[in-house]
Amino acid sequence: MIPPDFIQTLLGRVDIVDVIDQQVHIKKSGSNFVACCPFHNEKTPSFSVSQTKQFYHCFGCGAHGTALGFLMEYNGLPFVDAVKQLADSVGLQVPQIENKEADARRKDGVDLSAILSDAVKYYRAQLKESPKAVEYLKRRGLSGQIAARFGIGYAPDGWQNLAAVFPDYIAQALVTAGLVIEGDSGKRYDRFRDRVMFPIWNQRNEVIGFGGRVLDKGEPKYLNSPETPVFEKGRELYGLTQAMKAIRASGKVIVVEGYMDVVALAQHGVENAVATLGTATSATHIQRLSRLSDHIIFCFDGDAAGRRAAWRALEISLPHLTDGKEIGFLFLPQEHDPDSYIRDYGREIFAEALANAIPLSAYLVQELQQGQDLHKEEGRAALLQSAKPLLKQVAAPLLSVMLRKRFAEITGIAREELDDLLDIKPTGQARRANPRTPARDTSLPIPLRLAAQIMAQPSLAMGCDVQLQGANEPELIFLRHVVDFCRNHPDLESAGQIETGLADTVSKSLLDQTVRFLAKEEQDFSWSAEQIEVVFQDGLAKMKKELEKKFTEARYRTAKSTAELKTTVAPGAK
Repeated sequence: MIPPDFIQTLLGRVDIVDVIDQQVHIKKSGSNFVACCPFHNEKTPSFSVSQTKQFYHCFGCGAHGTALGFLMEYNGLPFVDAVKQLADSVGLQVPQIENKEADARRKDGVDLSAILSDAVKYYRAQLKESPKAVEYLKRRGLSGQIAARFGIGYAPDGWQNLAAVFPDYIAQALVTAGLVIEGDSGKRYDRFRDRVMFPIWNQRNEVIGFGGRVLDKGEPKYLNSPETPVFEKGRELYGLTQAMKAIRASGKVIVVEGYMDVVALAQHGVENAVATLGTATSATHIQRLSRLSDHIIFCFDGDAAGRRAAWRALEISLPHLTDGKEIGFLFLPQEHDPDSYIRDYGREIFAEALANAIPLSAYLVQELQQGQDLHKEEGRAALLQSAKPLLKQVAAPLLSVMLRKRFAEITGIAREELDDLLDIKPTGQARRANPRTPARDTSLPIPLRLAAQIMAQPSLAMGCDVQLQGANEPELIFLRHVVDFCRNHPDLESAGQIETGLADTVSKSLLDQTVRFLAKEEQDFSWSAEQIEVVFQDGLAKMKKELEKKFTEARYRTAKSTAELKTTVAPGAK
């Protein structure tokens, strides 16, 4: 819903060096800036930031993009949020395009997030006035500092406490925000009563909902905000705002099930934990956490419910696995959850347990073997039958190969036979290479080289006088899109703007190859504008020659086919 022209204006206004340097320390090296890559662990810097091209590129893991892409990847921000953050940094107002989502976030002219933020203040004040709530938190081992850090409060007993706090004209907005329930008779009453309150923040640092826990006995033990225009349970994670810094520092994120688990772990110095919000792990959870960390550990209770939750997390993860990233599972003793375990045993023992978490691959094999008699052909066949739908979902190419090899060893059949059973072609034919794996070979087809040089110097598009309309080869189609985009946007200043503008139009694979080539050239050479133009004109001349040769050959083949056809028909003609 944000106009593409505004995105181009925004990228032209910001400096990617300033944006990245605020979060990752980069230092000058030649014409570029370098650092150890924030997206994978390394000791030698391979992360390069080009101020002239306005993009970053890692020669280790292949991550690349613009200032906008960096905010999305590094901070795990959705596109719109990243645009707003970038616009705020340079004082630009994001164009307001009315849409149903924006309308839904407001009720009778009142911002729902503002209402929820005021509710946090109210519940925090009520906690100070409730000795039994304070005593409850102390019994759970929480300090005042941790309670303040997570904004923990207390919803007092009573049916209409919020009515005395908020004005009557926003009564319906309180219902929309999930704080108040409207009964069949139209009477309204507070959703949360006599509960410890855990505010839930999104990554814009806005309050979007609450979780409430009973102080003593009662059902339900936890009560969550309902789905609202600002709160979608399957997308959000409790504690992510507070855990972000620790996740970056540790290189891993721990996923638990409850609010108290997150808070108790933080109390004992384990600050990189988040929790799902009363729902199973979702694909969105996996995608968001994978952007933030290379290592995700699911920490669940060891009972049947915990193991069901873990298996569900495994199934959801398979289509989103990436080589180089790791997912593990830690099962605590049945009598413990993370909260009680760290209170009883302490941080060091918990850290040891985390270090021994079961890798996803081992957990998959272990669970599928349960109950199967592998001494019998029938048992091995049953194992493969169970594994088949799961193995076909594994997105990480290298891990997929290793898992298939492992199951082939267990069942005693050849890898090729297993691949046939799974309908998987040899690696490199059926599966596309990991888009984040860098292409070390820079000998790109000439059209892609020309496209890279145009991205480096957009004015070259005006001199690209070769006929590309009607071209049917993917590389030529890609070059045509680059040329047309630059001609239609004569004010472009950087490769980053072009990459963003073409992202939804051209082949992602070809765009990635071109940007990698451009980044490699940027690292190896410091070419002047005149040198780039000389190389461009040379490549353009070669491409014209190749196209003319292909045209001549095609014309010859057509003429030859026509002649042969006449020869065949002539004897019988009258």
